[in-house]
Amino acid sequence: MEPRSGWTYRAAGVDLEAGERAKAGLKELVARTRDRYTLSELGGFGGLYALGGRWRDPVLVASADGVGTKLKVAFVSGRHHTVGRDLVNHCVNDILVQGATPLFFLDYLAVGRLEEGVVEAVVGGVVEGCLENGCALLGGETAQMPDFYAPGEYDLAGFIVGVVEREEMLDGSRVRPGDRLVGLASSGLHTNGYTLARKIVFEAMGLGPWDPFPGLGMPVADLLLTVHKSYLASLGPLIREGRIHALAHITGGGIEGNLPRSLGPGTTARLIRSSWEVPPLFRRLQAEGGVEEEEMFRVFNMGVGMIAIVDAGEAETVVGRLRACGEQAWILGEVVEGGEGVVWV
Repeated sequence: MEPRSGWTYRAAGVDLEAGERAKAGLKELVARTRDRYTLSELGGFGGLYALGGRWRDPVLVASADGVGTKLKVAFVSGRHHTVGRDLVNHCVNDILVQGATPLFFLDYLAVGRLEEGVVEAVVGGVVEGCLENGCALLGGETAQMPDFYAPGEYDLAGFIVGVVEREEMLDGSRVRPGDRLVGLASSGLHTNGYTLARKIVFEAMGLGPWDPFPGLGMPVADLLLTVHKSYLASLGPLIREGRIHALAHITGGGIEGNLPRSLGPGTTARLIRSSWEVPPLFRRLQAEGGVEEEEMFRVFNMGVGMIAIVDAGEAETVVGRLRACGEQAWILGEVVEGGEGVVWV
């Protein structure tokens, strides 16, 4: 029905004034991520960032990603302050695989109806992620799209740009047979496999977001919203020292879908299945959902968030350094000649 005074953008579902209030409230928040190379402030048509002559032969590395259906857990729990950190850390890890240090980040938040507190919580998480990883939140977009998203729902995506010296770039060319594979533990599901995990937890197990997860002593929301961790602080120094031959970020597709992307031609990753214990969360999901082992390893990270490929003579040193940084790290296997992909022993 047409409003008596005629249609307005607000009557159609877009509140421009609320949008301006939200942007104004975010300026101070985003300003916390500025560094001396940030040349613009929030609100311009584009963000400006100076390279500043800090590199000899810089290569820019860019990536984009989202949080996926992990957002559905944020919606049902009303907890929105962690998904922004998930987003930043996922993107940081993706460019870390090429050896890159993050420079700046941009976010895209699309909502059906603008809820100012929710927007601030989500962007606040992005800010915390940027501060954690030492990159500037250079700008972004908050789009009001009524009739496109269900009430209370939104989508979130991020775009990152980093830099690596050409001579330090990781592209798989240094991987050799005999190299060791070092596993770094994940903090949980990270941001992959949530469509299956949610079906199991909320439908097969019949749990709500604040019910205790059986056997783990945590509310479901706390467990499923555990932040996707960043490996920049622990791996960055090792990359700069030349100790890392290659990296694989274990995301959608699991170990077998991601590790081969970082191997050199004519090499295979031979993994020792008994080298780590799969965390209880994954095993409970498998049991409650009746999921086959192969499917679990294809969908989830199974407790392995990142894999580093290093020289055999450096492997123990690298593991020790990573443990000193607080990582759970171990020798996961080795690179062997011939074939391709992953084999388990």
